[in-house]
Amino acid sequence: MPVWLVTGGAGFIGGNFVLEAVAAGVRIVNLDVLTYAGNLDTLSPLAGHPDHVFVQGDIGDAGLVAGLLAGHRPDAVINFAAESHVDRSIDGPAAFVQTNVVGTLALLEAVRDYWKTLEGDAKDAFRFLHVSTDEVYGTLGDTGKFLETTPYAPNSPYSASKAASDHLVRAFHHTYGLPVVTTNCSNNYGPYQFPEKLIPLVIAKALAGESLPIYGDGKNVRDWLYVGDHCSAIRAVLERGRVGETYNVGGDAERQNIEVVRAICALLDAERPLAGGRAREGLITYVTDRPGHDRRYAIDAAKIQGELGWAPSVGFEEGIARTVRWYLENQPWVQRVLDGSYRLERIGVEA
Repeated sequence: MPVWLVTGGAGFIGGNFVLEAVAAGVRIVNLDVLTYAGNLDTLSPLAGHPDHVFVQGDIGDAGLVAGLLAGHRPDAVINFAAESHVDRSIDGPAAFVQTNVVGTLALLEAVRDYWKTLEGDAKDAFRFLHVSTDEVYGTLGDTGKFLETTPYAPNSPYSASKAASDHLVRAFHHTYGLPVVTTNCSNNYGPYQFPEKLIPLVIAKALAGESLPIYGDGKNVRDWLYVGDHCSAIRAVLERGRVGETYNVGGDAERQNIEVVRAICALLDAERPLAGGRAREGLITYVTDRPGHDRRYAIDAAKIQGELGWAPSVGFEEGIARTVRWYLENQPWVQRVLDGSYRLERIGVEA
């Protein structure tokens, strides 16, 4: 049975990945510090499961990480651990540097030292997979897409910290020979996403009949990737990706933010009409744009499709319908999150 150490496995993408990996017969050692965005409720289907070991801790704790590596002898390490909300990075960039840069460095050093102890096939087969973002590339104009060779041009403290972590991963491969692969993904959406990001925040506020604040003119464009497709891409890269390479992962689903919000409004109007039959689109309000807001992201996923045979399987219309339905059917999960650490009036509408 494969054994993988997953960091950040109680977060949105990491949690979905862990659920799918355990279901597929992988033993997961799950390390998460449980910040505000980490949620053990996401992992409740694995309660008592013998192939899921949860450890609360920081990737920057070198002794803890070294002990987990020595004790569980994983075949791979998949690093999801990161601070990831742009608005929060503008308010407090130091936390992003601490986790995304300093923490990743400590993790890489521990993994490098562990990898050196491996021998033969185990050493050859070992992988460190680093999960990153398309935001490291900066912003696009009306045309073109991000390639793996696009120069880095991060425009927020968050994306700058992720760019730094990507460079560290690359450096550990070229300097020490650590067998790494990196994925840079577009905007994820789907079940278990913390309601500070655009889609779950709009769902929560629209259900409550509250104002739906949209940055600027609402025409910022993102390439939307259903989280299940992202998880399958990570598995493909982990199993078949070339060592030292980067793979861009996109959903081939560019949408303006305002289009996404209107789609959510229409779905909720059909499923949960407001009193008096009011259309939720009338709740949309435009607010002052955030500093340095990137205009457009778009991923060219030809490399992962051509080399590994991966392509997204869930189109945006199907994915957003699934997502809205999941939030409607899982309101207790949402309410526990909101009651715990997040206040809807603290608006950070991020796509």
